[in-house]
Amino acid sequence: MLEVAIAAGVSPETLRKIETGRIATPSFATIAAVAGVVGLSLDALWAEVHPTAVTGDSRVGAARS
Repeated sequence: MLEVAIAAGVSPETLRKIETGRIATPSFATIAAVAGVVGLSLDALWAEVHPTAVTGDSRVGAARS
């Protein structure tokens, strides 16, 4: 976890808080940085969070706004 936090530019404590839910809404930049470090694309992350979303569906873009 230490290596991931450092590579993402966040403190290990912040990453622990995100993992345990003590930071309920981390910033987009933080999520993007952590995802990048662990090799997860934002598209793949979105699919994990919203498994019924269809890629290319105009409703997906609207949901992000």
